[in-house]
Parts: sequence; C-alpha cells; structure tokens
Amino acid sequence: MRASITLLFPLLLFMLLVDFYTYRGIKPLITKIKATFAQKFLAVLFWGISILVFAGFTLFMFRIKYVKQAEAYIYAGYLVAGFALFYIPKFVFILFVLIKDIEVTIVRTIRWFKERRKKNVPQFNSKRKMERSEFLYQMGLFLAAIPFASILYGVTRGKFNYRIMREQIGFDHLPKSFKGLKIVQISDMHLGSFNKRFDQIAKAVELINEQEPDLILFTGDLVNNFAEETDGWAPVLAKMKAKIGKYSVLGNHDYGDYSEWKSSNDKEKNLAAIKAFHKKMGFRLLLNESETFRINDEEIALVGVENWGKPPFPQHGDLKEACKNTNNHSFRILMSHDPSHWDAEVLKSTDIDLTFAGHTHGMQFGIERAGIKWSPIQYKYPRWGGLYREGEQYLYVNRGFGYIGFPGRIGMPPEITVVELV
Repeated sequence: MRASITLLFPLLLFMLLVDFYTYRGIKPLITKIKATFAQKFLAVLFWGISILVFAGFTLFMFRIKYVKQAEAYIYAGYLVAGFALFYIPKFVFILFVLIKDIEVTIVRTIRWFKERRKKNVPQFNSKRKMERSEFLYQMGLFLAAIPFASILYGVTRGKFNYRIMREQIGFDHLPKSFKGLKIVQISDMHLGSFNKRFDQIAKAVELINEQEPDLILFTGDLVNNFAEETDGWAPVLAKMKAKIGKYSVLGNHDYGDYSEWKSSNDKEKNLAAIKAFHKKMGFRLLLNESETFRINDEEIALVGVENWGKPPFPQHGDLKEACKNTNNHSFRILMSHDPSHWDAEVLKSTDIDLTFAGHTHGMQFGIERAGIKWSPIQYKYPRWGGLYREGEQYLYVNRGFGYIGFPGRIGMPPEITVVELV
C-alpha cells in the first residue's frame, strides 16, 4: 500500500501541473467565445475529465488488491488509455504555450536591460502580442487534436482492424510436393486483454479461414499471465481450420512469471491449464519438439521451441533437443516466440530455413507507409516486424494478434500473416 501511495502522489502532482499549464493556454481561447454558458461548459468539461482520470488512478492504486489478478490487466489498460488520450495531446499543446512564455521572457529581459541602460524602450503593440499568442495557442490546439484522434481510433477500432500481410518465399531445395504450401501465422493473442470480446475475434477467425491455410502456426503469448483468461474462448478459437494442422508454442507471458503466486504448485497448475487449452482450441503444442509432414514420399519438418529470450525474459527453449529428430530433413521450419533467438542461436548453430516469431507487437505503435518502416521497438529489437533474410535463412516476425498494456494500436494494426512457399 505504501508503495502505491508513493507512486500515486508524484503522478497526480505531475498531471495537475500539466493540467494547470494547459488550461493557462486554453483559457484565452475560451474567453473569446461570446456565449457565457459555452465558456463555463468547456471549463467544467476540461477539469471534469481531469478529475475522472485522477479518480481512476486513485481507485486503482487503493483498490487493486481487491481485483482479480487477471482483470487487473484490463483496468490498468483503461488507465493507460485515459492517460494517453488526454495527456499526450496536452504535452503537444503546452509546447506552444512554452514557446510563447519563452518569447515573453526574452522580450522582458531585453526591455529590462534597455531600461537599465536608460535608453528609449520600444513600445510593443499589446494587440499584436495577443494576436500572436492566440495564433500559437490555436496552432497548438490543432496539432494536439492529431494524437487525440489517433489514440481514440487506436483504442476503439484500430486494435480490431486486422491486416493480412502476404509473403511468397522461394527455396531451391523445397521438396516439390510442398510447393505452394500456405502457412498462416498468428502470434501474441493475450486473451485477457480482449475482455471477452468474442464477436471481434470471431471475425478475425473467419478472416483466417478465408485464407484456406495448409498450416496455422501460433507463436506464443496466449494469455497475459493467467489460465482463467482462456475461459469462454475455446468455441471461438477452435473454429480456425487448416488442411494439414494447427501448431503452437509458448511465449514469455504463458509461464506466469509476471505475478506473485501463493505457491510454486499454483504456478505449475496455471501453466498446465494454459498448455491444456492449446488442445481445446485444436492446436498441437510443441514443447522443444518437432513434427514431420509427408506428401508423396517427401518430407519437411516443423520444429517448436519453448520461449527463448534475452534476459530478463526466460530461456526455456532447447533448440538442440527440439531439432534432434529433424537433422535428416532437407527443409525445416521453426517456431520461436522471441525474434532475438534467431540471431543468438538459430543462425549460429543451425541451417533452419524459415523461422516464425512474434513477441514485439511492433510496440503497437509505428509508421509503415510510403516506404517508411519505423517503430520505437526497433531500438530494442532490430528484427521487429516483417521478413528478414541472412544468406539462405529467413525470419518472419509477426506484429501481433492482440495487445497488452496500452489497449489499442496506432499505425500498427493487428496482423494475420500468410506465407506461401514457392
């Protein structure tokens, strides 16, 4: 409790300072409105929203211990969304208020020096100064509306605006019987974040089935942390269809490492329930093991490792163990949740042809337009989204099916990957 209070008061004080500074810039614009009622309404609306956000953070800090752990992620997401929606635009706006304040400070400093030197002090046109102030504030308000609209779209529609990403990858040594093999990859569902929005995910499942895949590969992070997040999802997710089969691996969130458990036995039961759910939705969970596909006396292998990530992420993956029955196969596909595994082990110690990963979510924020490909996540994960190649080995990083933390996506839609081997 003390830790919560220690975090709460500095946060609320910071938010309050931002609010006062923002209102200082908005107030001159409000006073220009002739209708007194409209002026009062806008002032009440501004402070009313701030009070609601304050109350939300306060209730969360003081009441979190009474909330089911799985639901805490949802409430935390609401707070993150509220803060982003109303305070990021304020940060943009106060930059213009700050520019005006700096300008005024410089003018007053020059005036003070000239007065000290007893020279004629130029008179500044107060009307012109007011017009310039209003222009800066109006420009700030206009630019602040851009992140507001983007965030609002991201948390309402953007997180369910599924995008199909298609790739054709050619391999000279691909067995002829597997030419045209169509693979659909999804990753990072984080079911608890969806808050039982079965209807939205059912539409995504229909979109997956429309691709008529031979294989469906799910590369980990089924949940945020808890097996109970899977309740009610089996009938929806089991409708995914693949001609050959559906396969999956575990991600870092599936091990329950982001919570305190009453006992190690409880944590083990949680993981066992998560593993069992993969079977309920019709997926074969590969735990450092492989599967062989045979068509017309030709074979390829699918390898699945448990999560392997750079610290602090867990390293349960055992690539050597997973590959032990596949060394005689001319073509191998790997599922590994964390793309950093590709550079750290896959490239160095194997000739695996194609690896599928996820984990990064594309940070749920970025720009991929007009030849620009950027997301803040690239500074931590150089291979964060899309197709990568080193020699004759390929890596595809899915940008994520779900979301966690911030309950939305901005410029980084949820992804369904379709890869065709040619």
